[in-house]
Amino acid sequence: MNALSLALLFLTVGGPVLAQTRNVDHGRRPSRLAIRNAIVVQGNGTPAEGPYDIVIEGNRIVDLVALDPVAVKAGVARRPRADAEIDATGRYVLPGLINAHAHLQDDRGGHPQPYEYQFKLWLANGVTTIRDVSSGGEAREFVRLKLQSAEGKIEAPRMFIYAGYARGPSIRTAEQARARVREVKALGVDGIKIGGMERDLMAAMADEAHKEGLPVAHHVGVEETTAWDDVKFGTRSIEHWYGVPDAAFEEGVQRFPADFNYNDETHRFRYAGRIWREADPARLETILTAMAERQVAWNPTLVIYEASRDLQRAQTQPWFKDYLHPTLEEYFRPNPANHGSYFIGWTSTDEAYWKENYRIWMAALRSFEKKGGLIGVGEDAGFIYQMYGFGVIREMELHQEAGFQPLKVIQHATHNNARILGADSTLGRVRVGYLADLIVVNGNPLEDLKVLYPTGTTAIKDGKEVRAGGIDWTIKDGIPYRVPRLMEEVKEIVTKARAEWARKPRG
Repeated sequence: MNALSLALLFLTVGGPVLAQTRNVDHGRRPSRLAIRNAIVVQGNGTPAEGPYDIVIEGNRIVDLVALDPVAVKAGVARRPRADAEIDATGRYVLPGLINAHAHLQDDRGGHPQPYEYQFKLWLANGVTTIRDVSSGGEAREFVRLKLQSAEGKIEAPRMFIYAGYARGPSIRTAEQARARVREVKALGVDGIKIGGMERDLMAAMADEAHKEGLPVAHHVGVEETTAWDDVKFGTRSIEHWYGVPDAAFEEGVQRFPADFNYNDETHRFRYAGRIWREADPARLETILTAMAERQVAWNPTLVIYEASRDLQRAQTQPWFKDYLHPTLEEYFRPNPANHGSYFIGWTSTDEAYWKENYRIWMAALRSFEKKGGLIGVGEDAGFIYQMYGFGVIREMELHQEAGFQPLKVIQHATHNNARILGADSTLGRVRVGYLADLIVVNGNPLEDLKVLYPTGTTAIKDGKEVRAGGIDWTIKDGIPYRVPRLMEEVKEIVTKARAEWARKPRG
């Protein structure tokens, strides 16, 4: 599909006209690209500034040229030379979004699903970097995908791969824990993902991980270890939220009913919705202070539990119509065989508890950041009605609901996430010398984060309802990708998959 066809497509559906370009081809890195007249949100929490000409050579930002708006309007401004141009007049340019809790998935529930589907969705939602935190496949396969992305051989975000510590034979001794860390290191990954475990084994694992230079992401379960152990052993990030309220229980354990079974996911998530109310507020403040002081980051993934407080909203998201792959649709259906598909007998009482859960959880996040804590953004998509990329934008909306200003929310998704990855000297900022990971947004995300969705949003113009927003271009490693084209390609993937799914025999 050429540029004219894409522009006509948007005009036909009443959408915004795309940014004008010169010598910019989808998927091909220009030698010297200028993004003209951009209003820039740097990603470090400072206010928007502009207009700027952003100059990219290869895969690096080499110049930010402040422009005199009067001179620009008069056509007499001195502009830096470029071989290719994107006119960002009236648009905002942000650092590429970073998804710090992603899963690479080529199947769901035993049904195939192409990586291309999630790669294109991530890029279309402005996600230029992901951290895979241990998915169902082999870490070596993920490292191969990471290298292909780095070499520009596939249309995909850049990748940081955290291998799963728990894969393989069960760990019973401290020496086995250390050996598993060394095995993970030999895979060539960037970090290690752990779940709940016994305290002595976590101590050995963490010590060996520090020696091997592997940062640790911890999905704390209802186990012996809590956030206090992450503080003690130097975890890089806590994923989700288990372990934080657990560390503040007066009695040391949640008040489960006598018939509670943690392996029954409907039970597990029902009573997870009551966990924050049982945390002692004073004890909670103490653990939040300790996490901030020891630089244990918190990646809350508010979005992945949102169905628990509003199931109907989760099941009827508007992008499902054209972009939900049938394997995901099938996986999302209530089914005890699929992790996270636990909505069997879900009640208004469950949702009420979860709504309260969110209020306390969000207040804890605000307190954590006030203490100097580092908060990131991740989606955990592929589970619980969350689609790749769309989950990142919704997570940002939920950070705003939690009380964070849009500038701070964008910082969470860019510079903060780069810090969690240990890559904040090259990623997460619109800054000279940084990698050219940028998004050109048709709208002002500081006014409405919904303009980041590739499906756009609704606005009123001259008294009429029109479609607005959306990202025009996602630029990853200096390679520009036109978002409407990506979304058309996703739609084609889904349409073809649905046709094939309909032909499958059902037993």
